Amino acid sequence: MPGTPQPDNTGQPVGDSSDGTRPAARPVRCPSCRREHSYQPTLFPCTCGAQLKIPLLRGGIPVQVRFRSWEDAWLSMRCPSCGRSEQWPQPEFTCDCGAQVRLPVDTGRRAVPVVPAVPAVQPPRGAPPARPASAGRPPLPTPAPAPRARAVPPRPPFVPHPVRTSDDAILAAARYLEWLGFGELEVSDSQDREGVCLLGSTVVAQVDTWTEPADLRAVECLWLNTLHADELQPVMFTLAGYNQESRNRADQLLVALFELDLAGVPQPVNSAARELLRTGSPS
Repeated sequence: MPGTPQPDNTGQPVGDSSDGTRPAARPVRCPSCRREHSYQPTLFPCTCGAQLKIPLLRGGIPVQVRFRSWEDAWLSMRCPSCGRSEQWPQPEFTCDCGAQVRLPVDTGRRAVPVVPAVPAVQPPRGAPPARPASAGRPPLPTPAPAPRARAVPPRPPFVPHPVRTSDDAILAAARYLEWLGFGELEVSDSQDREGVCLLGSTVVAQVDTWTEPADLRAVECLWLNTLHADELQPVMFTLAGYNQESRNRADQLLVALFELDLAGVPQPVNSAARELLRTGSPS
């Protein structure tokens, strides 16, 4: 953890919650302006279902990031639940003074499973053994109760904008996001690939106008832009589609992927995109 824990109002050090169900906020001092912040560790989803927290170095000193590189922004951690090794972003936050602050990580420890993977259900001790199914007649599965879907207000038909140029693709994506209910959007230059970012109060969208399929790095860079704000939905639009690696990563990180056709109608590629099309903006 960064620095020495400061006592809270109860006189106890600030640390993890006693029940281990959520990461507690930690006091962190900005090395540039010396302002103290309450840092909430980010949870990262493993494919096994566990929610992981990157272990911070006890007594480590936060540093200001002045020059960013792709290799330094990521670290490799192994999930203690399934043993899978994944690349996750370094724990960082942006101070009000503008400094990007990185917290030191204890690389000798594994990631902490805040929410462990769901184990297989075991029958209670002493319960009678299950009767084998009759030959040729498989047992009927017990239907799970359907989750209560959020009421979705009716939307008018979407009016597409035909795509002939890269500017048309940006306009088509912006029109589609506004139709989904994300309101007014700001346009920002993309920092990774050719295209732009569309920024709203609850959405960060990358409009990729490259002639090659979007790769893993493009998806991860988009997702990184949503880490330091609450309730931000990452969305990507492309003209050339996605490779399989980027699709798999987007499914893991819940990045909604759309492909733009020449008619200007975004086609959902993964489950996150289909869910976004069904529900629209959460606000």
